[in-house]
Amino acid sequence: MSEQARKTAEALEYLTGFGNEHSSEAVPGALPIGRNSPQRAPLGLYAEQLSGSAFTEPRTHNRRSWLYRIRPSAAHPPFTRIDNGALRSAPFTESVADPNRLRWNPLPAPAPGTDFLSGLWTLGGNGDAAQRAGMAIHLYAANADMTDRVFSDSDGELLIVPERGGLLLRTELGLLAARPGDMALIPRGVRFRVELLDADARGYVCENYGQPFELPNLGPIGANGLAAARDFQAPVAAYEDSERPTEVINKFCGNLWSATYDHSPLDVVAWHGSHVPYVYDMRRFNVLGSISYDHPDPSIFTVLTSPSDTPGLAGVDFVVFAPRWLVGEDTFRPPYFHRNVMSEYMGLIEGAYDAKAEGFVPGGGSLHNMMSAHGPDHETFERASAAELKPQKIDDGLAFMFETRWPITATAQAAGADHLQRGYDDVWQGLQRHFRA
Repeated sequence: MSEQARKTAEALEYLTGFGNEHSSEAVPGALPIGRNSPQRAPLGLYAEQLSGSAFTEPRTHNRRSWLYRIRPSAAHPPFTRIDNGALRSAPFTESVADPNRLRWNPLPAPAPGTDFLSGLWTLGGNGDAAQRAGMAIHLYAANADMTDRVFSDSDGELLIVPERGGLLLRTELGLLAARPGDMALIPRGVRFRVELLDADARGYVCENYGQPFELPNLGPIGANGLAAARDFQAPVAAYEDSERPTEVINKFCGNLWSATYDHSPLDVVAWHGSHVPYVYDMRRFNVLGSISYDHPDPSIFTVLTSPSDTPGLAGVDFVVFAPRWLVGEDTFRPPYFHRNVMSEYMGLIEGAYDAKAEGFVPGGGSLHNMMSAHGPDHETFERASAAELKPQKIDDGLAFMFETRWPITATAQAAGADHLQRGYDDVWQGLQRHFRA
């Protein structure tokens, strides 16, 4: 953890608006006017396009940014394979998909000197990274900065959810600070380095192989509500002009590859486009819900969605359970018992979750695969069934969910982990028969 990183994070300014056509320059005059690739780019820079979508995808889905950098990305030595550590990718074939309900405690503390990249630990996922379909769930635990190395993911975009300790994300397009309660989104292929704002850091990562995340359609909700586009913050241009050796690690088709550059690739002086990183404060989520009766379906809490070829069936949704009021009359107010065609991984950032009385702790997570029966535990059911139904503020916790169209196969390391809770099924023991004919 660097005091300089803290000061840098506190002084950051941002551009605003999800999906906007942003532009930024760290040096006046670095952005060309009226064209993208002039014969000679301003200030002796190289013009380079970074495409996050095919050239011919519809304009509303097209993601690309033009970068004006000190050296082109093409100027690098060959990459060579390196060890993947605890990082895994789809297809997940080392174990089978499990219909049982699973829950984990937080990751154990890492060895000294563990940075964000070496601290990534894959829980599971689905699909196929090479086919750009599906997703993976990773956790991270770190206690050191990434020094003289950067990372990029060719397989997908990374949605990072800090649970303990803040992160300073130095990306090609500029800097983002992500603290517990925030989420950060790093697009496919964007290089970045992670520095810690505290002594250690821990959190969750959703690697989305499929269509880039977008804001969900609001339908009958209207024009406002849920996550507001203007609350997503994009970086302003900031560059490194460094000639010292830098290790560049690329995740490609499930494996890590490394090359040592003679300069920092975070050397973009100016840029414009829509393929950009973001940070979002989840406490700004505008929660909508019932003001008459019944608990709404959890889809009402969707922040971002990765659409699939079937309308309404997401490759992955990112859902947040933010502070809110419960006022439903004659209503069982916690989340109801249910079985779902979607598969759900839930994590907890702080406090408690209103459907679980114990065992679900910050930094931990639960997996309820397709059609696995789940819902409030015994203690929560008894308490909520007898509660006085006066207006109630739920403000003692912040939880989220990665929901996906396909079952999640846990990795062998997750299925056999010491921090897997072997007695998770016990939380539903004691639910008694109350039927009276």
